[in-house]
Amino acid sequence: MGLPARSAEAELWAEVCSAVRHCVPRRGPAAVAFSGGVDSSLVALACREGGLDPVLLTVGTAGSRDMRFAAHVAGLMRLPHRAMEIGAGEIAGAAKRVDAAVGASPLSWRENCVAFYHVALLASSLGIPRVVTANGIDELFCGYDSYRRAAGDAGAVGREMRSRVASELRMMEAVSAVAGMHGVEMAQPLLSAAFVEYALRVPMCEKITGAGDLMRKHIVRRAAELAGVPAKSAYSRKKALQYGSGIHAVMGR
Repeated sequence: MGLPARSAEAELWAEVCSAVRHCVPRRGPAAVAFSGGVDSSLVALACREGGLDPVLLTVGTAGSRDMRFAAHVAGLMRLPHRAMEIGAGEIAGAAKRVDAAVGASPLSWRENCVAFYHVALLASSLGIPRVVTANGIDELFCGYDSYRRAAGDAGAVGREMRSRVASELRMMEAVSAVAGMHGVEMAQPLLSAAFVEYALRVPMCEKITGAGDLMRKHIVRRAAELAGVPAKSAYSRKKALQYGSGIHAVMGR
């Protein structure tokens, strides 16, 4: 008699753990860029599952949602958490360094680079040479509102997904260059070729149910709950890094 088939969410959790294991060396300490949302919480637990003893790092402006939410979720998961509060001056200074390093780029890229510039700075100050990110989940599991507009047309959703993954890979090259200013390496296990290949095979109905689906990423949320992510995080609709950290509001001015 064969073994029972794994659930879709159990398979996703196993794939996330495998991606982390193959992408992040076990030597030395590692940190996770952490907002408290389902994606970074899932990756944090995958790092712990792999024996990495991760430290969770959060950056943001005073009173920003990420700063408050990340501290709360990290406490629920009982993982060490460090936060760095940044002001308009620090953001403006980092933006100049980012522009000098990566040249002309879309505003969203610049905002992400500024965020990760400070994450890398925090990691460096703690003597941690490597930061793991959850980038790729939103692109591969229909996390963006644009997927709702394409829902119902599998071809359109597929094209949107491939375009977003390609763009995210290019952006993370810029992020890695910026992190390198502080001697910190960025690891993106969920943008690895193997994980992308797996994610593209996941049925669309597991990711988004239609144009009215505001939650999306359903299989990710179930996998996160299975892995032990608190429900407050697993089923929260959270804004992207540049918005939740308050960086977009400062750079928009």
